[in-house]
Amino acid sequence: MRRLASKLREEIEELEENKVDVRHEDKTIRDFTIPSQGIVGNVVEIKSVKIIKNHEPIKKEVNIILRQKDRLLISGPNGIGKSTLLRVLVDNANDDATILKNTCVGYYSQDFATLDYEQTVFDSLKSVLTDGTDIQDMRSVAAGFLITGEFMGVKVSSLSEGQKGLLSFARLVLMKPGLLVLDEPTNHINFRHIPIIAKAINNYDGAIILISHMPDFVKEIKFNNELDLGRL
Repeated sequence: MRRLASKLREEIEELEENKVDVRHEDKTIRDFTIPSQGIVGNVVEIKSVKIIKNHEPIKKEVNIILRQKDRLLISGPNGIGKSTLLRVLVDNANDDATILKNTCVGYYSQDFATLDYEQTVFDSLKSVLTDGTDIQDMRSVAAGFLITGEFMGVKVSSLSEGQKGLLSFARLVLMKPGLLVLDEPTNHINFRHIPIIAKAINNYDGAIILISHMPDFVKEIKFNNELDLGRL
C-alpha cells in the first residue's frame, strides 16, 4: 500500500508539473524593442563570399555596404553557405567581409552557439549588460520573454530549445547592438511569439542581416538589400 501511495503521489506531482509547463507555454511574450547602438559609417562591407557548388567552395565577388537602418536578406538553397557566411563575418575571419570597429554585434545563431550552456540563465543575461542597465532592468526584460525568477538559477543547458531562443532575444535587447545578425531566428520559437518578434526586428534602428526560411516572417520586415547566393 505504501508503495502504491508513493507511486500515486509521484504521478500527481508529475501531472501538476506538466500543467505548469502547459500554462507557461500558453503565454505570449510581451511587445519589446531592441535598442540600437547608433553607428555612423559603413557598418558592414562585403566584397566577396564563398558559396558551395558541387561540394566545392567557390569565391564570388559582390559589393555590399550596410549603413545604419540598412537591411540585408540573404537567401539561397540549403547547403550553399548562408550560415557559414554569417559566422565568417561575425568572427572576422575574412578580410573581404568586415564589420566596422567597435560595433556591438547582436548575433542570433540557429544552433545557439553564442550561449554558454554551463552558465546559469542569470549569468548569461548579466554577461551582456551594458552601461545604464541594472539587474532589476535585466529581470524585467527577461520576464517579458517568459524568463521569470524560477529560471534564473537554472543552467542554460537545461532550457528547452524554445526557451534558449527567447533567452537569446532577451540578450539582444540587453546588448543594445549596432548590428543584428540573425540566422533562422524563428526555428525553435512558438508560433504565438513570431509576430511580436517580427515587429521588434522591423522597428529596430540599426543594420540587419537576416537568413530565414519562413516567407510569412520575412514579409513582415522591410528589406532594402537582398543577396541570393543561388544566383551568383
